[in-house]
Amino acid sequence: MADLDYPEINPANELEKRVADAFLIFDHHSNKTIDVREVGTILRFLGCVPTEADVNEVISATEFEDSNGTVHLSKFLPYVSQLIAEHKLEPAPPEKLLKAFRVLDQEGKGFVDREYMTKLITEEGEPFTAEELEEMMAVAVDMATDKIPYENYLNQLLVDF
Repeated sequence: MADLDYPEINPANELEKRVADAFLIFDHHSNKTIDVREVGTILRFLGCVPTEADVNEVISATEFEDSNGTVHLSKFLPYVSQLIAEHKLEPAPPEKLLKAFRVLDQEGKGFVDREYMTKLITEEGEPFTAEELEEMMAVAVDMATDKIPYENYLNQLLVDF
């Protein structure tokens, strides 16, 4: 479809400008469209922490039926701007993450075994991909002990955000 088939896009505020700018980074054809496979990447680029179900929901809400797997900025911009404005898809607060690790650390030792954590995050809930697991373990695991000292790990995450 030609770009003329879509409404003019004028970001109304700083949030919309940020969303539009992020979208346009991934617009490889300069026609205000992206491949649906870029949606998760853009959301994460914007600081969101979506599940795969969240990404699929955004795709369903913003993909044009006749677009062959593309999303146009005119649908993406208002939908994602509203999600961000409503504080959806934000990362869990550090206190909640610490509480979760303490539940896993039933003996209160301050660490979780790498093997135990790997089993949990690859077999329970929404499993990590091999790449996500590798990225997490590279940062989280103390190589000398092969354990995850979770308070140190959470502090590293906070520095990255």
